[in-house]
Amino acid sequence: MEEYMLPCLNKKLFGIECLGCGMQRATALFFRGEFLAAFKIYPAIYSLLLLAVFLILNLFLTFRFAEKIKLGLIILNIIIIVVSYVIKMLY
Repeated sequence: MEEYMLPCLNKKLFGIECLGCGMQRATALFFRGEFLAAFKIYPAIYSLLLLAVFLILNLFLTFRFAEKIKLGLIILNIIIIVVSYVIKMLY
């Protein structure tokens, strides 16, 4: 499965991982049922899936405070992605 994944151009060109490095592998692990391994590779995988499910549901259902929920989930994802990236780069 990993031979079909797209390479990270940032990592190839500059030798430094980007904020999205690991997302493809984490998604593949998630769909294989390896939930802890997916989280270890890319901690934002579950909050991104939650955001995606909410956005899809919001196409068909009307939620009260939908804009605030979307904004909150987006901010949560940004925080998780940046913090996990900084931790990955430091250790």
